This record gives sequence, structure tokens and C-alpha cells, in this order.
Amino acid sequence: MVEQKKYALFLATLDSEFVKKTYGGYHNVFVETFGDEGEHWDSFRVVEGEFPEEKDLEKYDGFVISGSSHDSFENDEWILKLCEIVKKLDEMKKKVLGICFGHQIIARVRGGTVGRARKGPELTLGKITIVKDAITRGSYFGDEIPDSISIIKLHQDEVLVLPEGAKVLAYSDKYEVEMFSIEDHLFCIQGHPEYNKEILFEIVDRVLRLGFIKQEMADAAKASMDNKGADRKLLETICKNFLKGRVPAN
Repeated sequence: MVEQKKYALFLATLDSEFVKKTYGGYHNVFVETFGDEGEHWDSFRVVEGEFPEEKDLEKYDGFVISGSSHDSFENDEWILKLCEIVKKLDEMKKKVLGICFGHQIIARVRGGTVGRARKGPELTLGKITIVKDAITRGSYFGDEIPDSISIIKLHQDEVLVLPEGAKVLAYSDKYEVEMFSIEDHLFCIQGHPEYNKEILFEIVDRVLRLGFIKQEMADAAKASMDNKGADRKLLETICKNFLKGRVPAN
């Protein structure tokens, strides 16, 4: 009998009313994107101080760290605790997929620098350019390495200085580090592979209502998805291949 694969999701965000009502919470959004039938997924609401016991880390085959409205460079107790756990996972060579805030946390833990985005925040469907020379053909990107990928982006912080040993896998006009990897076990993406148009639009409406962005930015964010969509299937495949070791990592 094949042993059931187990994965842990570190949720660094709370569920919005929309996500709860539409998807039953972010746990389901992530599992629908990265999960496969027959797997077991546990969620830990790290933003509320909920973490697995250190002794239980070994039983998981991989980990995903979500985005967050919090800054990855802050020293809140839960953020420091998350950094401790990620350091442990890195030592164990466990596969960790970092998304947005998670991408920045991994950079921080490995000795990189994270901070406010130098060219300002981003709330859009954007195109990132793939550094094809940095990716081995037949790696988790597959045999056909794309020139670019469309991805939903929503952040105000960025990786300013990469940690030693990290490889940039993608960049954009505004940000030098859109995607990076370290060895075979850490893979980080600044954008959101798990987001769809509906989730983006609801966040845009919410942050506009709260006064965090101006109408002009909200309109531009929605216009970025006119007759266009993120390459969600491709992103899903790359992330699943990485997490599950389906093909040799680069």
C-alpha cells in the first residue's frame, strides 16, 4: 500500500468573508490549486500563532507558506516563530513553496534582505520574464520552459537582496526577484498562483473601500484582466511538480 502524502499549509492571512462564503476558506483555495486526490493537507493559522509541533514536521512531505497583509520584515512574535520553523525545515531539506509573504520570509531566513518595494506596490495581472538559463530543461518547469508567465500580483514589499546560493528564476520590469530557488528544496514566487480574477477583484474592492488604494489603482488592477487571465494551469503544474518531486528539481 502506498503511503499517503502529507502536506502542511502555513496560513499567514485570515479568511475574508468572500473567501469563506465562496470557497469555504483559503485552505480550500490552496488545496484546490496545489493538492491532488488521496493527499492529506493540514492548515496552520500561523498569523494567529498556530504552528505544528517541531516533532511533527518530519511527517510532512512538503510545506506551503501563504501571502499575508503583514510585512515579512517585522518582528511580531508569530513572524519570528515562523522564521524559526522555516529555518528548521531548511535544515531538514524539506520542500517549501513560498508565495508572496512566504517568498520573502524564506529570503529573510536564508540571510537575504526584504523591505518596502522600491518601485511601489503592485495590484495587477502582470507578466514575469523567465530566466531560461537558470532552469534545467526537464526540471519542475518541464521540457518546454516558457519565456514569460502571467500571474496575479498583490504586494507592497519585495526581496531587495537575494540570499547567498539563491538563483533568480524570474524578474519583471518593476522587480528584480519575481521567482527564486535555493538548492532543490526551496521555491519562491512573489505573485499568487492560487488567485483567480474573482479573488483579485474582491480584494481590490475591499482595499479601495478601506482607503488603502485610490480609485485609479483599483480601475487599473481590474483593467489588467480585461480579456486576459493568469497562466494558472502552468503555475499549478510547476508548483505541484516542485512540491511532489515529480521531475528532477533544477
